[in-house]
Amino acid sequence: MTSTMPSDGDRNEERRRRVLLGPLPANFLRADGDAAVDNVDADYQAALALQQQLCGTQIPAAGPPLTARLSITIAQAKLVKNYGLTRMDPYVRLRVGHCIYETHTDPSGGKTPRWNKVIHCLLPPGVNSVYLEIFDECSFTMDELIAWTHITIPQAVLNGETHEDWYPLNGKQGDGVEGMINLVLSYSVGPAPVAAFPPMVMVPNAGMGYATMMPVYPAHAHAPQPQPQPRAQPPPPPPPITPDQIQQIEEMFPSMDKEVIKSVLEANNGNKDATINSLLQMSE
Repeated sequence: MTSTMPSDGDRNEERRRRVLLGPLPANFLRADGDAAVDNVDADYQAALALQQQLCGTQIPAAGPPLTARLSITIAQAKLVKNYGLTRMDPYVRLRVGHCIYETHTDPSGGKTPRWNKVIHCLLPPGVNSVYLEIFDECSFTMDELIAWTHITIPQAVLNGETHEDWYPLNGKQGDGVEGMINLVLSYSVGPAPVAAFPPMVMVPNAGMGYATMMPVYPAHAHAPQPQPQPRAQPPPPPPPITPDQIQQIEEMFPSMDKEVIKSVLEANNGNKDATINSLLQMSE
């Protein structure tokens, strides 16, 4: 095998190139350590300043955290069919975000169950609808799903108005023809102590396909231990609702269901004027 040796001309050309260009630096093709650290730190500081500039106007003022609370009064339902040999025992399961709430069972409620259950729940950011299901409670078998619906929270409710309406139900009979359910919705935003809302975890319910929200406490504690924090004095509780108040409002709205009037009065903390305004809006 023969090898090709560089000629004298090639050697001379290489020497001339080295003389003209000079020796390559030791850190050629490699960033200097101190310079790289300085560049990274400068980039970090620039990114941090940009983030503060973009988000500075969104930082809330100091004070107690604000929470969005949705109040849902599940008044009654009118179903088109009684499934089973006896009158159904309906109850309602409501899902708001990842939280699930249930009403009590109306024994032998059949096709016209009544609950008049007020549910107060936190409304997570970005959630603008609720999912509702009606079940027939069974003693020896799995509870039977009767009807369901997906309800978008009206914009008027998010603007602070109390809204009452009948919503169509889906079921075995078809979409929107299984019956209707009567709800009263109200919304408020205000401060709430963090200790009042412990962390939650989704606990699977075997065989049901649902998960239940359960509070999480430390392993060594059997009950929540709220830490004393300096805070402003809470407002005094609203005065109790008297039968005379309900009767006066019922006389003003004779065509309105009495249970709906009571639910709206409770949602307005017994404020008669606010209740009358809400009922006038509902009657329009």
